[in-house]
Amino acid sequence: MRENMEAMQSSHHAELEQYRIMLNLALQNQTGQPSQSSQNFTVNEHFRNQAGPSQPSYFLHMSNFTQPAMAEQTQKYSEFKGQPRLPKFAIPKRYDLKLKPDLTTCKFSGSVQISVDVVSDTKFLVLNAAELSVNPKSVKFTSNNKVAEAVGVELSEHDEIMVIEFKESLPIGVGVLSMEFEGTLNDRMKGFYRSSYEHNGVKKNMAVTQFEPADARRCFPCWDEPACKATFKVTLEVPSELVALSNMPVIEEKLNGDLKTVYYQESPIMSTYLVAVVVGLFDYVEDHTSDGIIVRVYTQVGKTSQGKFALDVAVKTLGLYKEYFEVPYSLPKLDMIAIPDFAAGAMENYGLVTYRETALLYDDKNSAAANKQRVATVVAHELAHQWFGNLVTMEWWTHLWLNEGFATWVSYLAADSLFPEWQIWTQFLDESSEGLRLDGLAESHPIEVDINHAGEIDEIFDAISYRKGASVIRMLQSYLGPESFQRALAIYIQKYACSNAKTEDLWSVLQEESGEPVNKLMNSWTKQQGYPVVSVKIKDQVLEFEQSQFLLSGSHGEGQWIVPITLCCGSYDARKRFLLQTKSESLNIKEFLGASTSSGSPWIKINVDQTGFFRVKYDEDLSARIRNAIERKSLSTSDKYGILDDYYALSMACQQSLTSLLTLMSAYREELDYTVLCNLISISSKVARIVADAAPELLDDLKLFFINLFQNSAEHDHRLGFPLHSKRANRKVQFTPCCIIVKDAERNCERGHLFPVVMRLGWDPKQGESHLDAMLRGELLTTLAAFGHDITLDEASRRFQIFLDDRNTPVFPPDLRRAVYVAVVLKVSKSNRSSYDSLLKIYRETDLSQEKTRILGSLASCRDPEIINEFLNFLLSSEVRSQDAVFGLSVSREARETAWNWLKENWDHLSKTYGAGFLITRFISAIVSPFTSYEKAEEVEQFFASRMKPYIARTLKQSIERVHINSAWVKSIQTEKHLADVVKELAYRKY
Repeated sequence: MRENMEAMQSSHHAELEQYRIMLNLALQNQTGQPSQSSQNFTVNEHFRNQAGPSQPSYFLHMSNFTQPAMAEQTQKYSEFKGQPRLPKFAIPKRYDLKLKPDLTTCKFSGSVQISVDVVSDTKFLVLNAAELSVNPKSVKFTSNNKVAEAVGVELSEHDEIMVIEFKESLPIGVGVLSMEFEGTLNDRMKGFYRSSYEHNGVKKNMAVTQFEPADARRCFPCWDEPACKATFKVTLEVPSELVALSNMPVIEEKLNGDLKTVYYQESPIMSTYLVAVVVGLFDYVEDHTSDGIIVRVYTQVGKTSQGKFALDVAVKTLGLYKEYFEVPYSLPKLDMIAIPDFAAGAMENYGLVTYRETALLYDDKNSAAANKQRVATVVAHELAHQWFGNLVTMEWWTHLWLNEGFATWVSYLAADSLFPEWQIWTQFLDESSEGLRLDGLAESHPIEVDINHAGEIDEIFDAISYRKGASVIRMLQSYLGPESFQRALAIYIQKYACSNAKTEDLWSVLQEESGEPVNKLMNSWTKQQGYPVVSVKIKDQVLEFEQSQFLLSGSHGEGQWIVPITLCCGSYDARKRFLLQTKSESLNIKEFLGASTSSGSPWIKINVDQTGFFRVKYDEDLSARIRNAIERKSLSTSDKYGILDDYYALSMACQQSLTSLLTLMSAYREELDYTVLCNLISISSKVARIVADAAPELLDDLKLFFINLFQNSAEHDHRLGFPLHSKRANRKVQFTPCCIIVKDAERNCERGHLFPVVMRLGWDPKQGESHLDAMLRGELLTTLAAFGHDITLDEASRRFQIFLDDRNTPVFPPDLRRAVYVAVVLKVSKSNRSSYDSLLKIYRETDLSQEKTRILGSLASCRDPEIINEFLNFLLSSEVRSQDAVFGLSVSREARETAWNWLKENWDHLSKTYGAGFLITRFISAIVSPFTSYEKAEEVEQFFASRMKPYIARTLKQSIERVHINSAWVKSIQTEKHLADVVKELAYRKY
């Protein structure tokens, strides 16, 4: 088969070379036959079938072939069914695709002519098709001026394939397969679908494509596989007043009454999942790069000002990537467009990138600083795909991480270059932490995961492919050095441009460039799931290292890794690195430090700056040294983050006590860094939630400790002043559970006095304050409200009332809104629901997607089960776009049983609405994972036993495993003898 494939590549060499010249590539393989190119032709993801429209009798719909009359034919084609990948006897080279969407009836019709290279003897052509009706009389194969008509055409619903049989074997070489088809513009945000919007008060539809991972087949019959790259010539017939976009620039438009036909340039070779079409009413803002690439951001009419920030980021990012990859952007234009109904965050379609509105639009007056950062990183992520994914494409979904892990890592590289004040690489630790949390489950999966059925693909678009993938890339870059790593990436992009690659191809280039054993090192990280915890002990000036697989269940797996160990001792000037290639190893500190060991017992930090994807467990002696180093501010921000995160994970896994975790947290009482404080906030909230189940009698003191912790963090930072002499600052509040004592507003160091927090940041933005301070303000105030601090709750209510009277009030900036919304919702009950109703009113009034999702997330904080049940039903109403419902699922602890009952009652409706796809899995993970009893885990298993589908299987198992982990943690906490005494001492400690 290899010889036939290389012959096909050689015949296609001239076409490939055209694009290589455009890119000014100095490619090593000038024969056009790179061994890494499209050699394996594969099947993309299987989604649940959506019933199509009623069709004329001359069209074949997938459901037609379930009838007994077709039994013989079905049996005849059985050799092609149930296969993980398409047969390899024919290879697509070029698509001439014509589409005519009807935005009134929500139907579409089309035709396609596919240039196919037949490389082996066959009477059959097998390609993908789903939810389409095909006219069998239109199916023809033309070769050497001879037309062969199909004698059999079958569409298999389960396998999402079309089998075409001809009377005789097709001639070897290139021919053209042509056919006509019809379909429905569905409402499931996949394939060719419809999205609704309002223009001048009138509801309208737009037509949008979303083909990744395996939904091009829902728009036109095709070889819907990443390795089956081809060129695409697209033609659209649309209403003349609408904007019609595709991957390439328009070369001609022809008017015909109320319709126009739009012709586009032929594309470079690309995978089907990158083809894109959008039709609707849009405005745009435009700029261009230094080398003349036209960049546009398309928005709904009247929102172009919200696209300017993303436009600026895009233009600058294209220049950065051109320099970093040493390859220019490969198309003549780049369009980015905001879609109202969009399941994912964004999609990197070649030359036409589609986004959720929240990921592309930024409103100076109504968007928070966190929204701005999200827009920048998402744009950078999608544009990275124009190289990693579009120009060089994964060979099969097993290597999805090559797309997503690299795009995630590179997006931080770009954001750090554009916005160094954001300290984005420190924030990257949140990505690593999420990857570590998921990969600590027994039900995780390797970075490289075998995909044997298209239905398995969607669930690997997760924290493993994105966040663990990005983290191991960062680990490898740190080990090899940034210069060597960059040179190797540039060579890799040039070598595999316009073709496909596997993980091994990347390792090979990196190994050749660096001289390091990259393949051996990285296989242990990509081909097996999980990661190690490195236990470190010190005995007689000898450090003893031992690795074992870390699992949040507390058990130890059997994995073993080649671990790049870095360590510092007493100073960041004294560093050492080595590869831990065995189960255990020892290191003599005296040999490492020499004479400097005479300074006593210095702190020792393993995994310097958290560049390694593993956890560290220190013995008691080393833990005490680390704790002292944190208190003395001797450690870097990244190391402080990592130590805290590792302790939290070890506590959850019952490998360290909650008592020791809380003692460590007290060492962070003077912390100032945004990322570390956010992790401290997150861990505090999770610990409070688990303690509420394990030892509810400790909860009030625990909350008091946490509030004091953040108070002390802020007390030592006087960068920003805040007047303590306002009426509210002088207010005296008596102690009640979960509240802080404010006995004297003039005494800054009084225990329980919250206002030092406000002294640092205040409620209102300060002129010239940093991006990180703007984000931290909201995080701190939200947390204080959640912990029940009365002064915060009262001030939030006061500002909310002002906002209700005046939507333009300066006392309610965007960065405060989530904190205020959460605060007022916490007071909502069945008998006091005015704030709930007011928030719904604001939701209905705003047309800013970021504001809508902010409100949905805040409403979920309500502690009244009846209100939550009403709110959950609201999520399923026509007032909430389908993709936004997931923002309202993280309900309060008091309402989690209500949410579970609601999920059970509405499961059939949810399954029908969302079908197969990652959104349906969010309902399971968000509602099931927070439970803390083995009985609930068993109940969940029983409910889904008769409702299991392939596309929810992994998420369901992971969610149930999390319930078991929570349950074990509760049991462990209940056995800690000194926990109550430690919590009380921490709560009332004076510093």
